[in-house]
Amino acid sequence: MYEAVYAHPDGESTVSRVAVAAGRYDYDGVVVRALDARPDYDRLREALDVDLVDAVEIDASNPEQASGAVGNYRPQRELLVLRGGTNALNRFAVEQPRVDVLSRPMAGEGNFNHVLAKAARDNGVRVEFDFGPVLRSDGGTRVQAISALRKLRELVEYYDAPYVVSATPSSHLQLRSPRELAGLGEVIGFDREQVLDGLREWGRLAARNRERTSESFIAPGVKRGRYEEDD
Repeated sequence: MYEAVYAHPDGESTVSRVAVAAGRYDYDGVVVRALDARPDYDRLREALDVDLVDAVEIDASNPEQASGAVGNYRPQRELLVLRGGTNALNRFAVEQPRVDVLSRPMAGEGNFNHVLAKAARDNGVRVEFDFGPVLRSDGGTRVQAISALRKLRELVEYYDAPYVVSATPSSHLQLRSPRELAGLGEVIGFDREQVLDGLREWGRLAARNRERTSESFIAPGVKRGRYEEDD
């Protein structure tokens, strides 16, 4: 299972510190949501027992800006996440097969409906269940976060849209184990295995994208066959 984290300078802890903590929590890997500041992933992978996924989370103000960023970052990163939070960005994300994950769809003024759920399913865009606000807020804010997650779960489940789960930690201190997240999910209306599968999905996405960009593929979606290998 994998957790998708914000590390320094986008978060408070370094990649290595988060990775060490994730290993203690029995995660197999860490998806590092970063922009331009990137550590030496090859060196860190050799030094640590936890896989590191070179990802980017695009935080755009509108679909036009998001489109340009997706075009720039898609060839460079192993996993591409687009932050939602407005209806326009949510719609843009789920209609783009180049986007791996729509994060924080219910944040801010964002909403999600059956049209977006079907688009996410058809385009293979994973919808993120963000447990962070439930873990790190209280009162009315926490109640609203739980209500939003329940609505999102119903839509994703009904329309069979793909999804991931994260606590969106920005520090090693905010990491929670898969068991803890599964327990929280059960309390707010998720199935335990549903939560664990959402954590596994990060790793499956990374593995798929790495294979697509490996030498075994001539172009995205076109795998090198026996005759090409013999040339």
